[in-house]
Amino acid sequence: MSNNYIGIFDVIGPVMVGPSSSHTSGAATIAWMARQIFSGIPVKATFTLYGSFADTYKGHGTDRALIGGMLGYKSDDIRIRDAYEQAKENGLEVSFIIDTDTEVEHPNTVDVVMEDTGGHTLLIRGESIGGGRVRIKRINDIRVDFTGEYSTLIVGHQDVTGTVAFITSRLAAYKINIAYMKMFRDGKGMKAFTVIESDDFIPDELKEEILEYETVTSVDLIEGM
Repeated sequence: MSNNYIGIFDVIGPVMVGPSSSHTSGAATIAWMARQIFSGIPVKATFTLYGSFADTYKGHGTDRALIGGMLGYKSDDIRIRDAYEQAKENGLEVSFIIDTDTEVEHPNTVDVVMEDTGGHTLLIRGESIGGGRVRIKRINDIRVDFTGEYSTLIVGHQDVTGTVAFITSRLAAYKINIAYMKMFRDGKGMKAFTVIESDDFIPDELKEEILEYETVTSVDLIEGM
């Protein structure tokens, strides 16, 4: 089945704190997914908004949705309405950059940059593609493409022979079925991300086993939305 299918929830919309599935629900989901990918606890989050996100982010509540997602709130969590206050209470510093000049592939695009107390940072680019659905398109400098609609394992590693074979062998050992799998990389032998989407539950102990492999640098998991 194509990832671009239209289902009933694309027609009636997701359960969410409104007013807009693309500008509110999708924004919250992008930030929520970014928070799952980030290995630390963010104390600072900078959101760069492009396209229509940049034009209407306050009127449609995109700013509150992004903050709520960064705090771990899903799109139907009513705490999103008080996201600025929630951020202060949780020690999260937030800022917004409006970029109306840079051309992006999709009008509802945001870059999320997170930072923890140790100065570790991570950039996630996401697109809100309608009906509350999203796509993650970039991790730091590497272009990726996944939705988070399945249980999604994101493995950062060097592009070295044997690494992907090891990852898939561990999935097979846990009898986890791979729905989609793709590797994204800077270039041959350089930094890479292998993204595996599965309709099975992925246990935390599998993450730990994969992380022990010598060429693996990070393992993150997004449980299906």
